[in-house]
Amino acid sequence: MTNEEYKQLSLKEFTKAAKNYESDHAGLYEMCKKDYPDILEELEKEPFSDLLDAGCGPAPMISLLAKKYPDRHYTGLDLTPAMIEQAKKKNIPNAEFVVGDCENFPFEDNAFDAIICSNSFHHYPDPLAFFKSVQRCLRPGGRLVLRDVTSDNKLLLWFMDKIELPLANLCGHGDVKIATRGLIADCCKQVVKCA
Repeated sequence: MTNEEYKQLSLKEFTKAAKNYESDHAGLYEMCKKDYPDILEELEKEPFSDLLDAGCGPAPMISLLAKKYPDRHYTGLDLTPAMIEQAKKKNIPNAEFVVGDCENFPFEDNAFDAIICSNSFHHYPDPLAFFKSVQRCLRPGGRLVLRDVTSDNKLLLWFMDKIELPLANLCGHGDVKIATRGLIADCCKQVVKCA
């Protein structure tokens, strides 16, 4: 599949999921909630004032963060207009929500001192483009908190990439690839070389 075909699958998948994403009937998306406490814990380690949630969905993380840190500014970015509509309905103070591509952030350079990305990275066909956007939009000394499915087990990765994800694509999911720690490290090294 092409990068655009993966993105179209994701758009269709999350347009359908938008209304139920945070409900008790979220199904597969229920597992995303497990990462929220870990992301909150990471963000407690260093101060931030402007945060971007890349692949924000209906803004569950921004909702939690705005309650804990009401004096900060939040931006949510998602490819799916229906997810952004759900996020806007929450009327979160100090938050704005933008429809856009996480592989090409529509923001100015050095706009954020924290960027989070929770369980959407495996939907990005071009991981390096995401890291380049992060590098461009993250202020010096800022931090990225990236949470997603990964493994160093080669057999498990083979099964997921060759069997599970193609079956998920046939069922209408826009999952691209499970990233290894090595892929993430390589992307970081390439971005640092370009800086």
